[in-house]
Amino acid sequence: MISKTLCFFIVCLLAAGYVNAQNVSLVVKITDEQHLNLPGATVTLNNNRYVAISDKTGAATFTAIPQGSYQLVIKYIGYSDYTNTVVADKRINEVEVTLTAGVQELKGVVVLGDRLKGQAKALNQQKNSGNITNIISADQVGRFPDANIGDAIKRVPGITMQNDQGEARNIVVRGMGPEFNSVSLNGERIPSAEGDNRRIQMDLIPADMIQTIEVNKTLTADMDADAIGGSVNLVTRAAPNGLRISGTLAGGYNPVRKTFIGTGSFILGNRFFSNKLGAVLSGSYNNNKYGSDNIEATWAKDANGKVFVDDNDIRVYDEWRIRRSLSLSLDWKLNPVNTIYLTGMYNWRDDRENRFRLRHRYRGDEEDYADDLIYDNNGNITGYNNGEVLRQTKGGIDNDRVQERRLEDQRVRSLSLAGDHLLGTLKLDWSVQYAKASEKRPNERYISMGLRDITISQDISDETRPLMTDATPLSDYTRLNELTEQFQDQYEEDINAKLGFSIPLSVVKNQKGNLLFGGRLRHKIKQRNNNFFSYEPIGDNEGNYANISLFPLTDKTNSNFYPGNKYVAGSFITPGYLGKVDLANSNLYEQSDEPGEYLAQNFTAKEVITAGYAELRQYFTKQFSANIGIRVENTAINYTGNIVEDEEDLKGQSSLKNSYVNVLPDVNLRYQVSNNFILKAAWTNGIARPRYYDLVPYFNINPNDLELSVGNPELEPVKSMNFDLMAENYFKSVGLVSGGVFYKKLNNFFYTYIDNNFTRSDFARAFPTVDNPIEEGDNWDFSQRRNGDGATIWGAEVAFQRQLDFLGGFWKGFGVYVNYTYTHSKADGIYNGGELVRSDVKLPGAAPHMFNASLSYENKKVVVRLSGNFTSAYVDDGDDAGYNEDAFFDRYYDKQFFLDANASYAFTPKLRVFAEANNLTNQPLRYYQGVKDRTAQLEFYGPRFNLGVKFDLTKK
Repeated sequence: MISKTLCFFIVCLLAAGYVNAQNVSLVVKITDEQHLNLPGATVTLNNNRYVAISDKTGAATFTAIPQGSYQLVIKYIGYSDYTNTVVADKRINEVEVTLTAGVQELKGVVVLGDRLKGQAKALNQQKNSGNITNIISADQVGRFPDANIGDAIKRVPGITMQNDQGEARNIVVRGMGPEFNSVSLNGERIPSAEGDNRRIQMDLIPADMIQTIEVNKTLTADMDADAIGGSVNLVTRAAPNGLRISGTLAGGYNPVRKTFIGTGSFILGNRFFSNKLGAVLSGSYNNNKYGSDNIEATWAKDANGKVFVDDNDIRVYDEWRIRRSLSLSLDWKLNPVNTIYLTGMYNWRDDRENRFRLRHRYRGDEEDYADDLIYDNNGNITGYNNGEVLRQTKGGIDNDRVQERRLEDQRVRSLSLAGDHLLGTLKLDWSVQYAKASEKRPNERYISMGLRDITISQDISDETRPLMTDATPLSDYTRLNELTEQFQDQYEEDINAKLGFSIPLSVVKNQKGNLLFGGRLRHKIKQRNNNFFSYEPIGDNEGNYANISLFPLTDKTNSNFYPGNKYVAGSFITPGYLGKVDLANSNLYEQSDEPGEYLAQNFTAKEVITAGYAELRQYFTKQFSANIGIRVENTAINYTGNIVEDEEDLKGQSSLKNSYVNVLPDVNLRYQVSNNFILKAAWTNGIARPRYYDLVPYFNINPNDLELSVGNPELEPVKSMNFDLMAENYFKSVGLVSGGVFYKKLNNFFYTYIDNNFTRSDFARAFPTVDNPIEEGDNWDFSQRRNGDGATIWGAEVAFQRQLDFLGGFWKGFGVYVNYTYTHSKADGIYNGGELVRSDVKLPGAAPHMFNASLSYENKKVVVRLSGNFTSAYVDDGDDAGYNEDAFFDRYYDKQFFLDANASYAFTPKLRVFAEANNLTNQPLRYYQGVKDRTAQLEFYGPRFNLGVKFDLTKK
């Protein structure tokens, strides 16, 4: 039966390829005066009788049109309209058209500068897309001083980024956290380099390696469904139409550590063999030594609600980040309607870090508060006994690779082979991709010394800057708290394939329509394999660890410490000493494996996702069109985790297979009120799969503390129904004003279930096939990720961008870019011990307010821009964060405002110098606990300055 169905399917495809043999195909290739492709152009024949949109190569293709002559009209924002007569009298016809930049306004002709041309490309593609999307071109990215893709994307309406070490890393779209969004490269998925989740590290990819950024806020049936917030597609550079040699050289300065930045990039491209073969090679290198100043605090309260800090850090980071990227794109043009592509990209980031941490913490439990806490006459807590102080140095082994620092080696590789073909009236596109992301941390070392049973004083008169102190002299640090070395090795490997077809099919007479259908395969393996060892000095070597003063020390106290000079970090063991310690010498150190640090966290996860889709793209009138589709995805998982007792005893492994099917219909509507005024509406459905580690069937059993945490292989994906409405008005002189609203209803919301009275019978009911570790009469603390009742989120976004050329004179050089997004969210169904304890709370990751604004000035020589980016506070959606049973422990990501500036001057059309300043507000990364004044983390990175030159040796 299956073979007969397959044969029938193939016969239908072949028939589609030869139907209407008397009809022909016409390919219109559109470029500008510099021979650069113009994607997103509206191309019509015979007064809109036939309509096509140019693709990323600037080609618009008409299939199954009768032989004859046609009136060709091309419209492109920022360019003069083009009209001509073309003749299509062969089976495949190709026409090349060059558009002229500049538009006729009331006060004369407005000529586009290079950067406005890039913006024009983005807006044309956005205008003619069938779904709600935002598109940014490489030239538009270059208008802002953004080093990586994450910093560039945060300029898009409705998007904010979560930072790591001063750079944008995790993407939040319309209030949906990183787990709810997808990132792809040239339409193929990028795997995650982190060990337990699906998040894509946006700071891995340099901004100058990408030609176009597409942010799809509504999905169509041919897109992967796991993108409730949005789908970000990064498009690498396509081969140019002629020789191109361009690049960037720059140097910068970091005031936080008084260190320098080095940056370089290049683009080499050309066409060969009578333009049959196109090639472009891009590379980027960034070497950045900097650091950060950080304080952290964990807040507690006694039985009377009096607060105190039970754990407090002063942290000094010295960072050295090297980012390298290389991309190669080849295309072989068999004929005007058949092209094969080979694209490869390699991103490699070394992050070397030394951290110096002064920690004060309370070592007792709640039942010890009465004996240990110290109160003043007003009943406020001023400190505690039973305290501990520690001075810790983080580093790594002394070799050429690690260089006495913690090395985080993250890499993402991608290689894909793809093709676009036209067989009669049948369009065929296909791709096969291999991608791998990995993170390795070799020989990561820690050493700390300290003292217990001391009195610690606290000053929380200003809760935004809590301070813990003690009177312990350095010579009293006589306890070796830790001497450890760990190795982390984790990767995610993807093999992806897709096959898509398109045939002309109209359900409305005399209107254009196409039926799209195809399939998708995603095969994924995720594995984490870490270990951890501790070391004790033995024999005569014990005396070398009797006192911290016996070690070489470095004083990390800084009078310009950004959180305030009241924080005195003091002295720490040098990374140089730590890196040279011969831990492998069994005569000096006794090695102990510490499985409690890693055993329950190691896992293997396999996923196979198969999908099929069908979609009708139909013009109902010349103004009104719709994309109506359905996607079916099957997810099969096979996860293996460890059963660990007492944090370190491996009792066995647990494996579980599961599969589920999601049926996801969608409707995207588009109505063109006028040539430049577009209305779009959408009803879509999407999913978000759980984090890998949440699905792993691990057991972490700790009978000493009566604690049990387990994975949940049956955790269901979040399902979301989404409604969107958007109005967009485009200006002829390159600009846009838009406004829209959106609503999302989520089912099966993720949260951490906690039961503080988990009994032997509870365990037996939940895990009947696992040996029961709970004794009769004991009550354990149990935790597991589960599905909640659901959540809703609605909001609105507005955007305005335009060159103020209509003002004339000097003022026409000014440009404005502004967008604002408001989101309102509500989540229900957070349980504890089987009882609902929290409801009607905001969705983690949903920032109520997001705002971007920039003011620029541009003429033939000068470009100047001042840019601001604001995001309001929201509940953190990170690991071990979000909501707790008691709102006192809720963790929030605080508001942030970044101010950046950049300027450039063109000495010639081929040579431009530029200057950039990032984070002029010295915006810290800040978290707070419960209430906004109660700092949980406050980390400053300082501003960053850059000066360089851009050249384009082949620019016409």
